[in-house]
Amino acid sequence: MNYLKKLKEAKKTFDDLTIKEITLKDKKIIIVSIETLTSSSDINDFILRKIGKLKEFNSKYLINYFYNFLPVISIKVVQDENSLWNFLLNGFTILLFDNEILAIETRNYLTRGVGTADYEKTILGPKDAFTEHYNTNLGLIRRRIKDKNLYMKTFTLGKYTKTKVGLLYINGICKRDLVIKISKKLEKINIDGIIDSNYLKRYLNTSKNFFPTLKSTERPDLASMQLLEGKVIIICDNSPEVLILPTFFIDFFHVSDDYYQKQINITFIRLIRFIGFLISIFLPAIYISLTTHNPDNMPIRLLLSFQSQRQNVPFPGFIEAIIMIICFEILRETDVRIPSSMGTAISILGGIVLGDAAVNAGIVSPIMIIVIAISAISGMLMQGVETVNSIRWYRFLFIILSSIFGYFGIFLGTIFLLSTLSTTKSIDKDYLYPFAPINLNEQKDGFLKIQSNKKYRNPLLSNNRKRGE
Repeated sequence: MNYLKKLKEAKKTFDDLTIKEITLKDKKIIIVSIETLTSSSDINDFILRKIGKLKEFNSKYLINYFYNFLPVISIKVVQDENSLWNFLLNGFTILLFDNEILAIETRNYLTRGVGTADYEKTILGPKDAFTEHYNTNLGLIRRRIKDKNLYMKTFTLGKYTKTKVGLLYINGICKRDLVIKISKKLEKINIDGIIDSNYLKRYLNTSKNFFPTLKSTERPDLASMQLLEGKVIIICDNSPEVLILPTFFIDFFHVSDDYYQKQINITFIRLIRFIGFLISIFLPAIYISLTTHNPDNMPIRLLLSFQSQRQNVPFPGFIEAIIMIICFEILRETDVRIPSSMGTAISILGGIVLGDAAVNAGIVSPIMIIVIAISAISGMLMQGVETVNSIRWYRFLFIILSSIFGYFGIFLGTIFLLSTLSTTKSIDKDYLYPFAPINLNEQKDGFLKIQSNKKYRNPLLSNNRKRGE
C-alpha cells in the first residue's frame, strides 16, 4: 500500500507512531496509532480481540464486521492522506486492509476532571469550572441549557495545531447578524497555532481602548447566563476559559453570584464596586493634586497633617506615588508567579516589613502608602485580570495629568476616559450600553438590581424588536 509506505517513512521521525501488522490466512491487517494520543486498553479490548475472532477476510465482510461488532461509536472511512493524518493526530486508530482504510476512535482523554474556579470565586451557586477538554466544556453548558435551539458552529483554526473552536448561541434569542459577524472574524483567522482561547482575543477585540471589549470566564453558570441574554460563547479546545461576545462595560461590575442573592444586597455590593472603581483611578491623582497644586482646597488641619508626614520625604508627590505603585505591582506579580506556599511570607515581607522600613527611612510618607494601598485594593473589586490591568494604565494617566495641571488635569483625564468609553464598540455594539444609548428597562440590572417581571433579559435587543431577528 502506498499509504503504508508513507507511514513507515514517517515513523522515522514519529517515535510514538506504532504500526502493527497482523497476518491471518495470507491476509494482512495493519493497525496504526499514535500511542501518546490513544488508549492502549481500548485498542486491545475493542479492536485486537475482535480481529482475533474473524472468520472471513474479504474487504466487504471486514467493513461490515467492524461497523457492526466493534463496541465504538465513531468509525470513519478515510478518503485521502490528509484525512488519515487528521484522524491519527486526533486519537483515532487506523485499520488498513486490501484497499480500505478505516479510522476508529480510541482517544485517550488527556485532561483533568471538573474542578472549582480558581479566579472567579463564588460564595453561592455552582462550584464547577471549565476544563481543557472541549467536549467536557460543551457538556457543562448543555446540562444547564437543555434545548435543541442551542446551536453550535465548529471551526478548525491554526495551520499546525488545528484547534477545534466552537461558537455557541441560542437560536431565537441571539441576533443572527451577531453570529454572522463573529463567524466571519473567526473564518479570517490565519495563524500557525491556537493554544488557548486568549489567542483569539487579538482578532475579536478590535478596539484600541485599554478596557477589554470581550470577557473570558471559567464558570459554566455565567456562560449559560450570557447565552440566555442573547450573547455568543466561544469554546476553544485545550482552554479552561470561554469567551463571551459582545461584552459591555457594565458586565465587569456583575458576577454570577449577583443572581443568587437578594436584590437589595446586590445593589449595595454593585455600588461598592463602582465606588471602588472610582477610588482606584482617581484617589492617587486627587492626593497629588491637593499636595502639589491645590493645597488651598484642603482644611488647614488636614493640610498641616499631610505636610508634617511629608517633611522628611526627599521626593515630590508624583515620584513618591510612582515608586509606591511600581513596588506594589512588583509584589503583586511576584505573588502570582511564586508557589502558593511562599505567597504569605512574601506578602508579609513586602507589605509590612518593607513598607514600615521605607516610612522609617523617610523614603515615602505614611499617607502615600495608605493612598496607594486603598487605590490598588479597590481595583481588585473589578472582575477580570484585564480589567484590573486597564485600571492600572488609567491610574498612571491621571497621576501624570494631576502632577502637571492639578485639578484641571483630572478634569481632562475624566473627559478622555468618558469619550474613550463612549466611542468604544464591542462587535459593533455600544460599549456603554445600557447607559449610552440609554435603555431605562435595562437599568433594573445595571448598577442597581431591581426586581423585574421579565422572563428573560436581553440587552442586545431594543423594545420593539423580536427575539432572534
